[in-house]
Amino acid sequence: RETQYGIFEMGMNHAGELTQLRAWVRPDIAVITTIAMAHYEFFESEEGIADAKAEIFSSFKGAGTAILPYDNRHFERLHAAATTYGAERILTFGLQPGADVRSIAVSSHGDCTTLSAQVVDQAMLLKIGIAGRHWVSNALAALAVIHAAGADLGLAGLSLADLRALPGRGQVTEVAVGAGSIRMMDDSYNANPASMAAALDTFSGLKSAPRGRRIAVLGDMLELGDAGPEQHAALLKPLLEAEVDSIICVGPLMQHLTDAAASKLEAISAASPDEALSALRPLLRAGDTLLVKGSNSIGLAKLVEALKGGALALTEDRRSGEAG
Repeated sequence: RETQYGIFEMGMNHAGELTQLRAWVRPDIAVITTIAMAHYEFFESEEGIADAKAEIFSSFKGAGTAILPYDNRHFERLHAAATTYGAERILTFGLQPGADVRSIAVSSHGDCTTLSAQVVDQAMLLKIGIAGRHWVSNALAALAVIHAAGADLGLAGLSLADLRALPGRGQVTEVAVGAGSIRMMDDSYNANPASMAAALDTFSGLKSAPRGRRIAVLGDMLELGDAGPEQHAALLKPLLEAEVDSIICVGPLMQHLTDAAASKLEAISAASPDEALSALRPLLRAGDTLLVKGSNSIGLAKLVEALKGGALALTEDRRSGEAG
């Protein structure tokens, strides 16, 4: 009863789910972080996803603040829905000029990000303890919430410096390999086309040894329906932009990426995380950087734990061969 603030994640993969959830939560401030091709299998279009997410505003009726992603191509649709549902106030966040809460200049430093931002009428200098442009967007959304709630913006800005990625959500760790180590980015909890592109963009900024290679273990992105084959093959472009040298593709849908990438980079297919682990054994060496990402049910978290446990430590014979 003494709680002043409650923060609730309201997820959905079908139309109508947020209408039920908002009736239980009755939010005063409602945020839509983005609209992307996630759970596409259960919708006819991205517009349908936008409409389903906009249901979160349906309990406002003249009271409440809607916070919207200004850069998203469905922004006007979301704004119209928030207005129709009776939002008392609409705030926007984004990287582009015109957003109420926006970045002015952004600089990535490998393991963190610094930026200058404008939060409505207040200028701020910020450090985010995680790298990645998508984390800039998330931070701006959070600052919009702080502003709407009338809380302490300065304290919130300081807190962003302490932000750390969680296991399965982009955490970067050093994994021992023989006498050296690799850097592993664990993003194994979930995947869709937008989050995969964001992960590859962040992965490209990770510092590696001078002769180190970039290797990615990628699992199927689920719930994409008929768009699945095309969306998996389309990952080749962000992979090349991230200068990834080798990929291990886990699952039947990822076979479409393997086929698309065959003439561009080293591409290996695996039916399971165990097979992917076996494929990594002759491939990985000290100084490499590794990305692991896929939908949660593919089970790549098992592979991550095996790597952390030293499953691919190099043998003395192999180290001797490389030295020669």
